[in-house]
Amino acid sequence: MSQRRYVNGRPSGTDGSDFSFRMVVDSRYQKVADGKSRLCRLILTQGFIQFLAAVILFLPTLEGATLDRLSASSSLIFFASLLVGELGRKRSRVNLLKLYLFGSSVAAIISIVCLLKSEKAIEIIKDLNIWEASKIELVKITSVLLGLLVQILTIGVLTSLIRNMAPPKRAS
Repeated sequence: MSQRRYVNGRPSGTDGSDFSFRMVVDSRYQKVADGKSRLCRLILTQGFIQFLAAVILFLPTLEGATLDRLSASSSLIFFASLLVGELGRKRSRVNLLKLYLFGSSVAAIISIVCLLKSEKAIEIIKDLNIWEASKIELVKITSVLLGLLVQILTIGVLTSLIRNMAPPKRAS
């Protein structure tokens, strides 16, 4: 076998006139890759926030308090939707991503309802001077609000990602 010689300049076999026949990668593929990368970071952030919320949820049960079933169901829905979202992100499945969007939004709404239903949380929100009395409740409020903020960002990223994953519309 003969060795190839590398010559500076244009490769052999072309004079540069074949430029118009070369394939161009559509920009939506780059947008999909960027969206999947951002979604991965958002899913990890949501997972950390929900883990923190679950620890705070189960912490009072160690002292003998009862478990709030609505908050527990919110955490369970959130973790299940995070698994579905990660699976949909890895496999580029739009239906799984839509299910993740629905499940995580429902879980976020349930956690907000639980927060508004809590009398201690409402007292802390109204009078911030008593936050030292219940630091656990303050962390719970913070985790719900951070979860809501990340959920809003996730909705934006997911709608853009799903739009870019859809095949382009053909002009008739």
